[in-house]
Amino acid sequence: MANEQVSGAAAAPDGFGAGGVGTGGTANGQRHVYLCALRWSDMDSYGHVNNMIYLQYLEQARVDWMVSTANRAGVYEFELGTVVARHTIEYKRPLVYRPEPVRVETWVTEIGHGSFTVAYEVKDDDYVYATAESTLVPFDLRESRLRRLTPTERVYLEQYLIKKPERAGLPPGAARFGLGVPATDR
Repeated sequence: MANEQVSGAAAAPDGFGAGGVGTGGTANGQRHVYLCALRWSDMDSYGHVNNMIYLQYLEQARVDWMVSTANRAGVYEFELGTVVARHTIEYKRPLVYRPEPVRVETWVTEIGHGSFTVAYEVKDDDYVYATAESTLVPFDLRESRLRRLTPTERVYLEQYLIKKPERAGLPPGAARFGLGVPATDR
């Protein structure tokens, strides 16, 4: 698992899975990997994990990455507050209960002054079950107002920055909405 950092509910006791800490930031960034245990109660009447539960999986991975992993790296500023402004999820295939955890891989695709975008894949060694994106906004919980990213937060996020390639001939950001993307790539 090169360029991946593993932690989570099913990780090894030291907080890192068998892959250990990835090789660190590269020109292409790294992904944080959260091993998320499935619960029998996550399934709905159709026999697969309910679509709403995926948001919980993303939240668990995001909190692990932005709080636990960041704190171990000496970054505490995310605890000042960060709120979700937007979520999108594309469900690829049904996920059913099994004793093995599912991996939620997390990385950053955009960093602005007052927001950043996080991408996710919910997967195992064989399949990608869902892909998702969240736009997150730094928020001052004490003052109840928006804030800018701190320099420390920015440096931490840049380690996980893997920019999405823009499609030739399309305006910036168009690929995010599926414009110019073959249906097989969506």
